[in-house]
Amino acid sequence: MTRKPLKLSVAVLACLGPASLAAVVGSGEGGTLDLTNPPNYANQPVPPYITRDNTPQGNEITDQGAMLGRVLFYDPRLSRNDSVSCASCHQQEHAFSDTSLSSQGVAGQTARHSMRLINPRFSNERRFFWDERAANLEVQSTQPIHDPVEMGFSGENGDPEFSELEAKLAAIEEYQVMFTAVYGDGGVTEERMQNALAQFIRSIQSFDSKYDEGRSQVPADGAPFPNFTPAENEGKRLFLAPPGGGPGPGPGSGAGCAACHQPPGFDIDPNSGHNGVTTSIGGGVDLTVTRAPSLRDLVAADGTPHGNFMHNGQFATIDEVIGHYNAIPEVRPRLDPRLAGPPGSGGQRLNLTAADRANLQAFLETLTGSNVYTDPKWSTPFDEQGELSIVVLPTDGLEISFSGAGESRQATILMFRGVPNVEYLFQSSHDLEAWGSTPVTAGSDGRISVTVEAPVSEGHCFYRFAYPVEDEAP
Repeated sequence: MTRKPLKLSVAVLACLGPASLAAVVGSGEGGTLDLTNPPNYANQPVPPYITRDNTPQGNEITDQGAMLGRVLFYDPRLSRNDSVSCASCHQQEHAFSDTSLSSQGVAGQTARHSMRLINPRFSNERRFFWDERAANLEVQSTQPIHDPVEMGFSGENGDPEFSELEAKLAAIEEYQVMFTAVYGDGGVTEERMQNALAQFIRSIQSFDSKYDEGRSQVPADGAPFPNFTPAENEGKRLFLAPPGGGPGPGPGSGAGCAACHQPPGFDIDPNSGHNGVTTSIGGGVDLTVTRAPSLRDLVAADGTPHGNFMHNGQFATIDEVIGHYNAIPEVRPRLDPRLAGPPGSGGQRLNLTAADRANLQAFLETLTGSNVYTDPKWSTPFDEQGELSIVVLPTDGLEISFSGAGESRQATILMFRGVPNVEYLFQSSHDLEAWGSTPVTAGSDGRISVTVEAPVSEGHCFYRFAYPVEDEAP
């Protein structure tokens, strides 16, 4: 995708009164992101029964950091030919997954199905990728950018080096402002990109499902949920209870799903082996897949799957997935011991009935929320043409106060909501034609306070803040 050159604009902020106009950096035609008033990423409500938090010390979620991560996540300029972004494979409307069996990269298809990105902050497993090759989310976040098939900054076989991407982003005005807001200067490094992307991805959470509504009303998962149907409560019991012996599950026995997908997070046990699905996309054997996404938001609100299930997309429906665990096809090396069944059995045999399978599916479908699919703070900030503008001066929040008297009279001008760490111009004029300018830098909270001598004669003095930009080349 070819992007048009940026057009920059500056607007007068105030004249002895509240702000009324904003300065916009960008095309002026695209989606608009207000950096002076970011969405709430850092302090979203979390249910009291969610007690895990894998956020590493030193990369806590901040509103500005996650907003930078959001722009990086959706920006195709992070690929070598400006065609693929993180969101190309992890689409909000599909629980940040892809309905395609494999996703399209800059040089072909991905080797595995794109994993859903739901509640990664609250998972017990901190490693990423299906084969857990990334030690944490920060490391994972830029590996697709390095990948020659996915985004193409591999530095191999004619691909550009990652350092070329850093220079590419550092030359873009929007990123100069956003990196300064988060890190204090406009320098773009892989570590800074990793931290911002990880903050955004960790901010993606889903706790408004039917399951959450019921869980909030009972002391523990094992209690019947008052908002569940009988089938859903029975499916929950089957999910929680360990397998039993005999020809069928029988009273008190179940499918044992919670052994590997413990509620209320329903994420994968870090000590899991593979689950018996060992075929790679396109053929061949893969015994290294030991990670899985949370079981939350397996399907959309209408029950439609977000593409096929498993790393190879082997199963098209939840019932097929349940059927696989009902009768593990064979015991292979590195199979999770909980799926192996008794010695000589050839694999777990749950003997679930058709009614058991239907009830279990009914419960799994209660884990789907709604807000995660539509909340603007997780959506693309770019418009349909791939354009983006950022607001760097607020539309309100300016206060002017006076102190002293006579020759000592002073005016203090406070701008409440600038962009943290970003340099502005404080300007004053007696006639609205000739303006004097002084550079000022917003604090880490975005506030700017300037104190100047106030006029003591009949004349007036006008003040404004502006965002400095260079004139465009003719």
